[in-house]
Amino acid sequence: MDDLGPVAWPPAPIRTERLVLREPEARDRAAFIELLASPDVHTYLGGPRPRAELERELPEVPERWPGSFVVELDGAMIGLILLRRATEQHRPAAVGKADLGYLFLPRAWGFGYAAEACSAALGWLEGVLPGEPVVLATQTANVGSMRLAAKLGFTEVERFRAWDADQWLGLRSSGPRAD
Repeated sequence: MDDLGPVAWPPAPIRTERLVLREPEARDRAAFIELLASPDVHTYLGGPRPRAELERELPEVPERWPGSFVVELDGAMIGLILLRRATEQHRPAAVGKADLGYLFLPRAWGFGYAAEACSAALGWLEGVLPGEPVVLATQTANVGSMRLAAKLGFTEVERFRAWDADQWLGLRSSGPRAD
């Protein structure tokens, strides 16, 4: 994995009690379009992209790069987990650390899938890069994301203003988390 170091990619699918985390496939394209065009999903992310633009520009196999996991439930994509090296100047405390991002379709909200999938992805990262600190940034107005960050063991490093909104940056040190 180029931006996370010498990690073999793609890994074998990661299975949890209810989910599978795997590399994106061509069959996921429609769900990617739905995810990226959803106003609900992008409330705190600067707004959705136009569906027609996504239909034209999205490759046959979307987001096929190291650190991008499709989250699958019963054979269908419900979300996306992203692990990459943080480089943004808006968050100097994050630069150089692994950065966790996630997007889930609204129909998958409220069932604990995001926590389950993020925990599995973080467990995988700990297995391939032991001791790697991980950061997560979210808007402070995104209450659900703030709750998920706390549940995953992230603690506040800083608050800052970017993209015309108040932001929160959390850090998760490596090691097992209590449920």
